[in-house]
Amino acid sequence: MTFDQRAFRDALGHFATGVTVVTAPHPDGDPVAMTVSSFNAVSLDPPLVLFSVKRTALSLPVLLGARHFAISVLRGDQSDLSSRFAHAQGAKWAGLEPRRGATGCPLAGDGLATFECAPHAVHDGGDHLIVVGRVLNFEVATGGEPLIFFRGAYHAIAAQA
Repeated sequence: MTFDQRAFRDALGHFATGVTVVTAPHPDGDPVAMTVSSFNAVSLDPPLVLFSVKRTALSLPVLLGARHFAISVLRGDQSDLSSRFAHAQGAKWAGLEPRRGATGCPLAGDGLATFECAPHAVHDGGDHLIVVGRVLNFEVATGGEPLIFFRGAYHAIAAQA
C-alpha cells in the first residue's frame, strides 16, 4: 500500500508532543543541537530514554560519536529555542552560552527537565535512527508548563477551571 508522504506527515501531526532539544559536545567547535519531538521513556531499570533523528541530519555523526548527550524538555516560553535549533545549519548558538551539566555536556537553556545520557543503543527506524540513551543524571525544574507541538505549530496547555 502506498500513500502520499505529506498527507501521512500531516496525519502524524495530529498527535500532540512535547518539544526537546538534544545537545552534544563537538570536538572542533560549537556543540551540536537539534530540536526533537520524538522523545520517550523506555525503562526505569536501567534508566533509558530514546529519541529519533533523521539519517541525513548534519550533526548526526557528531551526536553518534559523542560520549554523552543531553535532552532538554522545553518550557512553554521556549519556542524561540526550539525554532533556533530546528534548522539544519546556521549559527545556532550565536548569542547563547550553553551551561554545562554534571557530565560536562552542553545544555540548552533551563527547561522543565534535562536528561544527561551515555549512548546505550542505536536502532534502524527507516529514514530515521532511534537513539537510546542511558540516563546518568537528570534535573527537574520547580515550575512551568511544557512547549507543545501540534498540527505544525506551537501550543500551550490551557489551565483547567
